[in-house]
Amino acid sequence: MAGPLAGIRVADFGRYIAGPYCSALLGDFGADVIRVEKRDGREDRTLIPLAENDDGTPREGAMFLQMNRNKRSLTLDPATEKGREVVRRLIANSDIVVANLPGETLKSLGLDYASVSAINPRAVLAVVSAFGLEGPYANRVGFDGVAQAMSGSAYFSGTEEQPVRAATPWVDFGTASLMAMGVFAALRARDQTGRGQLVEGALLRTALTYFSTMLIEETVLAPGRVPTLNRGQTSGPSDIYRTKDGWITVAVNGDPLFRRVAKLMGAPEWLEDPRFASDKARGDNGEILSARISEWCATRTRDEAVAAFEAARVPCGPVYKMRETISDPHVNGGDFFTNVDFPGLPTAPIATTPVKLHNTPGEIRRRPPTLGEHNDEVLKELGYSSAEIAALVKDGTV
Repeated sequence: MAGPLAGIRVADFGRYIAGPYCSALLGDFGADVIRVEKRDGREDRTLIPLAENDDGTPREGAMFLQMNRNKRSLTLDPATEKGREVVRRLIANSDIVVANLPGETLKSLGLDYASVSAINPRAVLAVVSAFGLEGPYANRVGFDGVAQAMSGSAYFSGTEEQPVRAATPWVDFGTASLMAMGVFAALRARDQTGRGQLVEGALLRTALTYFSTMLIEETVLAPGRVPTLNRGQTSGPSDIYRTKDGWITVAVNGDPLFRRVAKLMGAPEWLEDPRFASDKARGDNGEILSARISEWCATRTRDEAVAAFEAARVPCGPVYKMRETISDPHVNGGDFFTNVDFPGLPTAPIATTPVKLHNTPGEIRRRPPTLGEHNDEVLKELGYSSAEIAALVKDGTV
């Protein structure tokens, strides 16, 4: 089945996650995505390598496989005039151009909006940077962890003595997902106006948005909250608790759930205690609630504790190690992953399109490309003859 973006071409100049995952999502829904990278490969191709070459150098890595399904590969040196001509032809024949680079780098490569729109006024340019294209930090470089730190999230996730960066690059993935939404909207606008536009995302903007409720409260009320690790501060009980053989997490918001917890804990007195009369009060006094639940959990196995909370219809789950996650029967029994074979690597489970369209679903139709796998194919589509392609290869352009 052709996806809703069938017939849309994407030129992907992205690196790492924010740009490449945006274009991967577009590819899942049918777009023809061409990944453009250096002749020796981008630095993200071998990050978290899954195997080695015979000479001990790293092979393709887990990040590359996840971010680059449903793409074709074109290698290119855009610093040469012939390379720039390939870029111009690619832009002229694309509906979307994706790049996660600082503003000054975009201009030097001819990937800023003025340059792209001059070549193709209908093109949508999707740009991701660390801090945005304007402001005093516009030309700074940064990764997910920098945005986590500067948004306040890393501080609030740990303790006052030790801030904690989330291991999951949620800022990158969040930015990529928001960018894909923006591209869909820009394509719809193009249907109405006939013109493309600049779609801009920034890691810091995403992080500030996702952490905004705490920033709003601090601005308006200035409570000066300090971190409490896993214990929630705006409702309760919400925490991670140790059991006899592992850990569980419990998340409670609202009076109905709190009444269920009080019954499960055998603590009817909580319902008459003014310290627990509201979400705010329970958040303010969450340490007391967590202490009682910790005692309760310490006498039970992880499975027993989870089963009891589930029976009470209270949100709860086991804290898994990674091997447990990929062995979970619900994870394995659902359509969360697609097994992908890549030349020379073990079969890898690639997370499928995270949002399900039930009539026109996203799908992984094509494994990630080997380096330069589609050079001839793509260049011929751009109008190059076989002799011209051979000359580009000979002089190192591709």
